Amino acid sequence: MEDFWSMYCGDSACSETLRKSFCYDFNFLKDPSTCIIQMMIICFDVLLLIMMSFIMIRKSSLRQFRSLFGVQTHSKLQLVSAILSGSVGLMHLCLGVWFLEKLRKTHIGFPLSWWLPELFQGFTWFLTGVTVSLQLNQLPKAMFWLFSFLIFFVSGILCALSMFYTISSRELSIKATLDVLSFPVSFLLLLSSYKISTYEDNTRENEECLYAPLSGQLNEVDPISHVTPFAKTGFFSKISFWWLSPLMKRGQKETLQDEDIPKLPESDRAESCYLSFVDQLSRQKKKGPLSHKSYLWAIILCHQRDILISGLFALLKVLTLSASPLLLNAFILVSEGNGSFKYEGYALAISFLFIKITESVSQRQWYFRSRLVGMKVRSQLTAAIYKKQLRLSNAARLTRSGGEIMNYVTVDAYRTGEFPFWFHQTWTIIVQLCIALIILFHAVGLATIASLVVIVLTVLCNTPLAKLQHKYLTKLLVAQDERLKASSEALLNMKVLKLYAWEIHFKNAIESLRKVELKWLSSVLLQKAYNIILFWCSPILVCAASFAACYFLEIPLHANNLFTFVATLRLVQDPISVIPDVIGVVIQAKLAFARIVNFLDAPELQSSNVRKRCFNEKLKGSFLIQSADFSWECNVLKPMLKNINLEARPGQKIAISGEVGSGKSTLLAAILGEVPNTKGNIAVYGKFAYVSQTAWIPTGTIRENILFGSALDVQRYKETLHRSSLMKDLELFPHGEFTEIGERGVNLSGGQKQRVQLARALYQNADIYLLDDPFSAVDAHTATNLFNEYILEGLAGKTVLLLMSDGKILQAGPYHQLLTSSQEFWDLVNAHKETAGSGQLADATSAERQSNSGREINQCFIGKQIKPLNGDQLIKQEEREIGDIGLKPYLQYLNQNRGYIYFFVASLSHLIFVICQILQNSWMAANVDNPQVSTLQLVVVYLLIGVSSMVFMFIRSLLAAALGLQSSKYLFSQLVNSLFHSPMSFYDSTPLGRILSRVSLDLSIADLDIPFVLTYTVGATLNCYADLTVLAVVTWQVLFVAIPMVYVVIRLQRYYFAAANEYMRMNGTTKSFLANHVAETVAGAMTIRAFEEEDRFFVKNLNLIDTNASPFFHSFASNEWLILRLETACAVVLASVALCTVMLPPGTLTSGFIGMALSYGLSLSSSLVYSIQSQCTLANQIISVERLNQYIHIPSEAPEVIEGNRPPANWPVAGKVEIEDLQIRYRPEGPFVLHGITCTFEGGHKIGIVGRTGSGKSTLIAALFRLVEPARGKIAVDDIDISSIGLHDLRSRFCIIPQDPTLFNGTVRYNLDPLSQHSDQEIWEVLGKCQLQEAVQDKGGLDSSVVEDGSNWSIGQRQLFCLGRALLRRSKILVLDEATDNATDLILQKTIRTEFGNCTVITVAHRLPTVMNCTMVLAISDGKLAEYDEPMNLMKNEKSLFGQLVKEYWSHFQFAESY
Repeated sequence: MEDFWSMYCGDSACSETLRKSFCYDFNFLKDPSTCIIQMMIICFDVLLLIMMSFIMIRKSSLRQFRSLFGVQTHSKLQLVSAILSGSVGLMHLCLGVWFLEKLRKTHIGFPLSWWLPELFQGFTWFLTGVTVSLQLNQLPKAMFWLFSFLIFFVSGILCALSMFYTISSRELSIKATLDVLSFPVSFLLLLSSYKISTYEDNTRENEECLYAPLSGQLNEVDPISHVTPFAKTGFFSKISFWWLSPLMKRGQKETLQDEDIPKLPESDRAESCYLSFVDQLSRQKKKGPLSHKSYLWAIILCHQRDILISGLFALLKVLTLSASPLLLNAFILVSEGNGSFKYEGYALAISFLFIKITESVSQRQWYFRSRLVGMKVRSQLTAAIYKKQLRLSNAARLTRSGGEIMNYVTVDAYRTGEFPFWFHQTWTIIVQLCIALIILFHAVGLATIASLVVIVLTVLCNTPLAKLQHKYLTKLLVAQDERLKASSEALLNMKVLKLYAWEIHFKNAIESLRKVELKWLSSVLLQKAYNIILFWCSPILVCAASFAACYFLEIPLHANNLFTFVATLRLVQDPISVIPDVIGVVIQAKLAFARIVNFLDAPELQSSNVRKRCFNEKLKGSFLIQSADFSWECNVLKPMLKNINLEARPGQKIAISGEVGSGKSTLLAAILGEVPNTKGNIAVYGKFAYVSQTAWIPTGTIRENILFGSALDVQRYKETLHRSSLMKDLELFPHGEFTEIGERGVNLSGGQKQRVQLARALYQNADIYLLDDPFSAVDAHTATNLFNEYILEGLAGKTVLLLMSDGKILQAGPYHQLLTSSQEFWDLVNAHKETAGSGQLADATSAERQSNSGREINQCFIGKQIKPLNGDQLIKQEEREIGDIGLKPYLQYLNQNRGYIYFFVASLSHLIFVICQILQNSWMAANVDNPQVSTLQLVVVYLLIGVSSMVFMFIRSLLAAALGLQSSKYLFSQLVNSLFHSPMSFYDSTPLGRILSRVSLDLSIADLDIPFVLTYTVGATLNCYADLTVLAVVTWQVLFVAIPMVYVVIRLQRYYFAAANEYMRMNGTTKSFLANHVAETVAGAMTIRAFEEEDRFFVKNLNLIDTNASPFFHSFASNEWLILRLETACAVVLASVALCTVMLPPGTLTSGFIGMALSYGLSLSSSLVYSIQSQCTLANQIISVERLNQYIHIPSEAPEVIEGNRPPANWPVAGKVEIEDLQIRYRPEGPFVLHGITCTFEGGHKIGIVGRTGSGKSTLIAALFRLVEPARGKIAVDDIDISSIGLHDLRSRFCIIPQDPTLFNGTVRYNLDPLSQHSDQEIWEVLGKCQLQEAVQDKGGLDSSVVEDGSNWSIGQRQLFCLGRALLRRSKILVLDEATDNATDLILQKTIRTEFGNCTVITVAHRLPTVMNCTMVLAISDGKLAEYDEPMNLMKNEKSLFGQLVKEYWSHFQFAESY
């Protein structure tokens, strides 16, 4: 063996030394030319050559098959890689041949280690490089990835070893030069592998598209011109972000609009991300039950390639960053006259430029690709959450409110999507610290142990802080959920709160929840401040500990090792300073992801078990229920419906009848598959059309609501409008069928909303129609037309009625049979006769049925058809700021309770901290080589200055936390005050999603992110200017380069902000669209499932996700575009500083000041990057404050209380209402809705308000409660003008029972008496009068739960709850918007006659019998007072509007009975 080593190494002593070093330590790594390293290179080369031979043999067998796919083409990158690889191989071969010729003259070819490794490397580089580069397309993907990665890895190691050896030995050899050159060539080879793998994926997709059927998919393909250039740009354009320049230029010239933003590449869109996620999740499911780790691995596997590539760029950045202190050390040695060759200073200056540019490019690609992964993660999670809520079971829905689901989409998905950006920071910081410790060991030897001890102590101290932060953040998220849940419910039902004068109470409840949230927020911010103090001060402590160790260990300090040490610490100071952010993001992402996974694991509906595929046309339209029990909670012991047996044959019509809460709506839900079947069987054959009891109208035009995703069939559409009695309504709308309907149909009357729903159902041409009390909100005339045209003609067939009571089918049979055989049914049919006045209706003559012919329908439709307009619609485009608005949002943020003081003192503290750091380094630079200053003095002064700076850092961090807490507190307070004092016109024209996106994500960003980003931005900017100042003072010549660079930086920033601000504003507005769509879908999930439109809504959601992601994508890409150019400018400044020091005469600057200047020059790039990056982040996040302020300054309605004009405590006494020339318009520029109404309601009278749908009945009630202020005229109650008193004084003195009853999440007691003004005994008495006592006792008493929107109570029961509220309030004026069914109406009328006998009762009537016993009847037609008189007087007048309505009602009633 010794002979072999002698032959290989050429020296037995060398071989002996080599063998010893190999056995005991790794000193051989110091010199890459040692024999053992050369032997390892030969082994590696042989392995690669063997693998290459095997692949070539395999490839030749596949060549015939491969040739079928056409001629192979090569990219420019492949050709460049092949040429450079071959060149490197040839150089190695030439070097090996030259060594061999040289040795043969003297040593006859020995030692082998001189020339044999070079020949092997030459052959390997030439054959492997060229073959892999040019024939990548013919190699398996895994194989060429393995080849390129192995070569890249080994070349990187050799490059690093050669660079370290060259710098330390100050000797530059040809061998070392080749090793260094091999690394960028291997990197190009790796990029070729990546590009080919991407090309293969795209080719595979294109081939699949060629074989895909061309079935109408062409319309769905986006034009190529609208896709971002990133999708098809070249390698160098991607590296330099040149593909973004045209869009940035356009943004600088003009304000960017939504249509200017290109679409995302296909692979980055939500659909691709979601399908990939589902595929990986299904694979995880095959391995076992899904857990949190399964979801995490599914996401990782979806993006593993992008994560790996960004990780490689991160590693390259760390390596290039760590090389800078070594170059600095070599440069100081050159300045001291210890250079290796004549022009080494110039070579090092150029090396600085190359290293910093490489570092910049790698970091920008790392950040960009990490952000891209985060965006895709957010998209796929948002899509998964939306898909899940479409399938969520009702039991799961009871525990998750709409506000919580909104929080998952807007906050949790955002926080989880932020994590990939920070993921590589978790390990790169560790790697960077380890490399830094190695460099420090090289500089100060064993004193590095002191540095290591301080770092370990820092980490140990952080452990309990991180646990506390996790705990506090968990509590904060729970508190945030509770506050958002309450906010969502209050904002959704703001009209009800205003009618009951409960705004103050609900606002106070939300503010009390906010106080709990602020308590945990203060803890989170303080923990973050402590983390910042700990990690920002750790470099100072490391320096002090290391220099003290140098003193005790008697390690000499000179300029070269001292400033190598200082430069290394300055370079890791910024990564160390972001450790608190990394910890915070990891904790936030972990908690947010856990909440999302818990939601995704929630139980789902099993409606597929109900609907059966129908292969027999005779079965289509039928359903069969056999001995079935149904329970909302899926509880076998507590069924909601028991022992249901029901069969419906195709063509039958079935009416379901029963008392309040008997289970009518539950039976329909069971047929739809919404209620779990706990016993028996149910089978449904055919397509559903469903009309819910509470109308669900999504935002959009009337036409869009009726078509509901179906194609337009003009003839069927016309017929649908006619049969749904919508023709006259379309004539009244400003834009006809293209009129935008506000959220929840706010600009439609109750009857219009129901008829739009009916039209939607009819147009679907379904097999089974489920209509839940569809005529409850329409007047008699409209009900007659609907019954004739819609039920009898549109849905022709037999009629079978079912009687429902207590959740069981008591009887089933034809109408007349049940009328004679069932007392319960007879009572139910005649319930309305017991309320009032049906006998008086018998005197009315029946009206003849009228119908329009098909020709008349066509004429009406064609004559009134209006083109779609985008003009004066109710729902306005969301406003956003345009252009650069300067410091306005920053001042708005700071102008909150002494915010300026906190900010100023925090900034001043950081400035003093920076000055202390400069003083530390200046002290060292001036005295490190001064013999008159001892090492002890040097270290003690340095330590004292460092301790002083730590005090100011402590102050700065605590003030940042205080600033965040105070600003958040007052921003929220102003926002809530503004929202609760906004007029109803604001809520009518503003989708809920816009408001919720502000009170959720925007507020979360203002709470957690902005305060520290703001102070850190100021700090990073001060650091950057400090670096420039030091450079200018030490080497003033650099100002010739620095001043133009500062100008370029400012110009680039302005260029950037012109476009970037618009990106983030668009991101905010498109986020509102997404949030609004989610909120609407949560509300209408049952209707969407009934029509089987889940896929269409999901596709719309995917499009909205992409619309939101595109400006976000271009926003973070523009960040990298800017920073890359700025870092390049910094690299030029650093190289200029180095050249200045080289060209200055020897002795002009001491080596200490040269080291200081270069150390600050090295950190200039990173400090500028962190400064600009934090400025960009802050500019993006301050948009949230901008958006919050938009809703802080909403014009307010009248004051709640006018102290100088408050009504008496017992007002109103008589209940007399005087209306004088009342004119109402909803908008200043809009038309009048009420035209000069004048009348008087005497105290104690019962007033009935009648009129056709849309006549203005609801507007009159809104004017009475001042939901809309009169344009002219006035309303006086007991001689007090209601406009002269406060809104709370007015509304709290009236009672109302609304048509759409609203219950709030909480208990029965809370819903009846939220202000806690009444005793339990009073509440039980009221429940008895409302006939709710038994139902409440069955559910657990006054503390029984009421879920969101009261969905665990029937509509009738909810209306009776509203009656209970009125009974508890006991006002002299009661407004009743008629109940939804006869049974509920009977209870209401009886109770009102008994309990409100001496009160003024104003009833908005849809059923004429309700008003027959009224004292007076007010008839309104087209907003004008048509008549006002006693009902019998009006009946006698043949031309009376009321008389006509009575005739129409009686005709409808008689016809229904006879039919």
